[in-house]
Amino acid sequence: MTNEEHLRQELDQPTVAPQDETAVPPEQSRHLKVQDPDVQRKLSQMITDISGVDEKQYEHRLVQDLMSAALKLLPDGRDTGELKLMTAAVKELRYAYRVFGQYPNIRKVTIFGSARTPETHPDYAAAVDFSRIMAGRKWMAITGAGDGIMKAGHEGPGREASFGVAIRLPFETSANTVIAGDEKLINFRYFFTRKLMFLSQCDAVAVYPGGFGTMDEVYEVLTLVQTGKSSMIPIVLLEGEGINYWDEWHEFVTEKLLGHGMINDEDRCLYKICRTAEEGVEEIERFYRNYHSSRYVRDDYIIRMNYAISEEDLAEINEEFAPLVKTGKIVQCGPYPEESDHLDMPRLAFTHTRYHYAVVRKLIDRINKCEPRATK
Repeated sequence: MTNEEHLRQELDQPTVAPQDETAVPPEQSRHLKVQDPDVQRKLSQMITDISGVDEKQYEHRLVQDLMSAALKLLPDGRDTGELKLMTAAVKELRYAYRVFGQYPNIRKVTIFGSARTPETHPDYAAAVDFSRIMAGRKWMAITGAGDGIMKAGHEGPGREASFGVAIRLPFETSANTVIAGDEKLINFRYFFTRKLMFLSQCDAVAVYPGGFGTMDEVYEVLTLVQTGKSSMIPIVLLEGEGINYWDEWHEFVTEKLLGHGMINDEDRCLYKICRTAEEGVEEIERFYRNYHSSRYVRDDYIIRMNYAISEEDLAEINEEFAPLVKTGKIVQCGPYPEESDHLDMPRLAFTHTRYHYAVVRKLIDRINKCEPRATK
């Protein structure tokens, strides 16, 4: 499967540069060191024999680094519990990526909310409406596979357009009746692997009222986007008719977080409180009107667009968003030589300060207001 088949791109891509291990104890010398040239040659040949991917390819080097790290665990003296945790985490992620990898070209929305919301509650009805409309726009839904809002998020689109990302909890003993038994139901042991899949596989997040778990999820999503550790995505906060949950939450954010200088004013642009399911859908689709995806090439931030914009709009964007640019200016261009996917799309590119990601969200909103450049 090629990179071009995937809509989402990792924003801050990892490097294969060696880790600085000066602060850790030296490896025991009774056996071969993992970095021994003979060991590395054997690993490389094994990867090529099994996968058919040769050592010149970046993916080959990543897998070799992964195997090398694993081989260091026993000489490091890791105990059984630590080894079990790392093994289970990697196995969970591999399986989850295989499941999601079968649907690379379909946009997906992650839906968070309380497992305790009864089916008679306005929030439940609102979540069913929202997820049904999104499915009608060719989106798939990802939920935690439990009851409450999670079941509502599956009920709207139905089993065929749903993913379940389940975790074993004392009060959530099984998947909801919509997704139970489906091949797109994935069971996780760890919250951190589960939450990674929630965010890495979605193109938007919709959040309904909930408790500690929902607050944990919404704050983590906001933190990852705010710090540039996740791709920029629309985050919509929804609720049922007559419910005032998110206005009260927004008041807390404004008075306590912004009021005490814990966040910047523009950070509140990272989310949008929407009054109806239709408004939430419109907010998400507006985000992708022209914006497609983004990535870094070295320190350059590249925004792929569905269509080129006019020189007049570009000049205004340069004036409005100059604080985002470390050197030079924002330019409209084609793909960089390092890129291998979505090569037909026009780009905006600039050397990014890597600060104020909420202002990047404002830049995306500005791009989406631009009309296509007139053709001669």
